[in-house]
Amino acid sequence: MSVKLATIAFDADDTLWENEAFFRMTQERFADLLSDYTERDHLAGRLLAAERRNLGQYGFGIKGFVLSMIETAIEVTDQSVPASVIAELIAAGQDMLRHPIHLLDGVEETVRALAEQHEILLVTKGDLLDQERKLAQSGLGDLFDGVEIVSAKTPEVYAGIFARHNVAPEAAMMVGNSMKSDVLPPLEAGAWGVFIPHNWTWEIEHAEAPEDHPRYRQLGDLGALPTLIETLDL
Repeated sequence: MSVKLATIAFDADDTLWENEAFFRMTQERFADLLSDYTERDHLAGRLLAAERRNLGQYGFGIKGFVLSMIETAIEVTDQSVPASVIAELIAAGQDMLRHPIHLLDGVEETVRALAEQHEILLVTKGDLLDQERKLAQSGLGDLFDGVEIVSAKTPEVYAGIFARHNVAPEAAMMVGNSMKSDVLPPLEAGAWGVFIPHNWTWEIEHAEAPEDHPRYRQLGDLGALPTLIETLDL
């Protein structure tokens, strides 16, 4: 049975605009600063462990990332990390918070075209102020009928979003680059899940694709989304 989609929700970071690349650049800077104390691979593993450990306290975003870098620097130097290194890490985080937005190819055209016939939502995790800043700088703000900045993306969170927007889950679609956050939870909530891989995805967001799920799709880029939706609407 075909489904007429009413609502299309988009992830923000690395779906609409670049994000992970700036984290990778800062992590390289972090490794350079700590090169006298530990190997890069070991440092990367320690930082990832700190990020996993701290998600429940700091949530997602740049500020939590910076705090995890500082915590890792203290650990790998046996509490002897110079204050100058801590200052550099804080400065790196501030640079990230000021970094201009770079939309991915075809994003504005695609979102604008779909907004003509569908309710369009933004559903993103992260720090409230930073996500609001990025949305404002993106030039896409007026295209969205609703913006949801959440601390986690779970089936229950998606179900609540769909309910607030008066849309049945089976008439909603979530589009994003994270299998763990943008695809699996909305599928469990009864919606469609569309995966658009990005060149870089945070290790914590990796998960196995539900290849046999009837409401799962994968696309090479966002520009292919309108054609997919037309097919589903037949």
